[in-house]
Amino acid sequence: MTILVTGASGFLGSHVARQLVARREDVRVMLRPSSTNRAIADLSLEYVTGDLRDPAAVARATQGAKRVFHVAADYRLWAKRKQDIYDSNVGGTKNLLDAAIRAGVEQFIYTSTVATIAVDRPQHPNEFTDTRLEEMVGHYKRSKWMAEQEALKAAKAGLSVIVVMPTTPVGPWDWKPTPTGKIILDFLNGKMPGYVETGLNFVGVEECAAGHLLAAEKGRVGERYLLGGENLTLKQLLDTLSRITGLSAPKLKIPHGLALGVAYANTLFSRLIGREPGIPVEGVKIARHMMFVDCSRAQRELGFKAGPVAGALERAVRWYEANGYINKGRARKMARARAA
Repeated sequence: MTILVTGASGFLGSHVARQLVARREDVRVMLRPSSTNRAIADLSLEYVTGDLRDPAAVARATQGAKRVFHVAADYRLWAKRKQDIYDSNVGGTKNLLDAAIRAGVEQFIYTSTVATIAVDRPQHPNEFTDTRLEEMVGHYKRSKWMAEQEALKAAKAGLSVIVVMPTTPVGPWDWKPTPTGKIILDFLNGKMPGYVETGLNFVGVEECAAGHLLAAEKGRVGERYLLGGENLTLKQLLDTLSRITGLSAPKLKIPHGLALGVAYANTLFSRLIGREPGIPVEGVKIARHMMFVDCSRAQRELGFKAGPVAGALERAVRWYEANGYINKGRARKMARARAA
């Protein structure tokens, strides 16, 4: 049985592809011409070159596939052209769903995100939390909410769609890196003078990928499953990284208003010099509330198990260190701390 994986060159998608290959599945991946296969170069895969925004390329990729893992997403908190995010996340998902129906795909696993339900509520949100587009902060969250609606609509129309909702994956091979990976790297490289009061649910990327396979085995059509681990404040995350590395965690708590002002100024300056802002305004706006969620449904219904987040963070740190992402001074400091 041929299984198509989109987004296999990315962080989470590469782990999904790797685990499918380990099960001796016939895996086909769809990569854009500009993508690198750095994270999956050692795997035995069938390659299709194309862009999700191109219906003809998507039709080629789905031809003969019986199962699709649609992991690809334009995960950015800033883009020079905002429409690109919608074209990839919403338009690309719709193209793939339409092609899957025409190709006779038997099962479609759609990778959504915790962002579509992690909104302000008296209790921790879960898969049954109803949200509105107006509650989504920023273009990435809005586009993923809209794409999820397309996936659920296709399920109602008869396609065997199961939705998985990763929280915040961390671990090795976040090579681009993702916005979360940038936070970890800013800490490792001493570029984080302070922190804001916010929180996220974190999960090891390997366990999150395994959750995709569990959803394919045990998930119910038209249902959503949160794949998450531990709810941690940003301060708790940084303190954990400090224990792993021996580097000091920032002690300065930055008010949200000040952080937002700095983000606006940074974005304006970055626009003037033509580069991506180091502090995206959307990221600061999202951080205004705790994105803590209840992930117990996947545990009960899928048998999903998430390991300690500290272990996943340690694997991430070791991978960044081994691959030259940490500046030499900080790397030496970490080595001295481990030796002490």
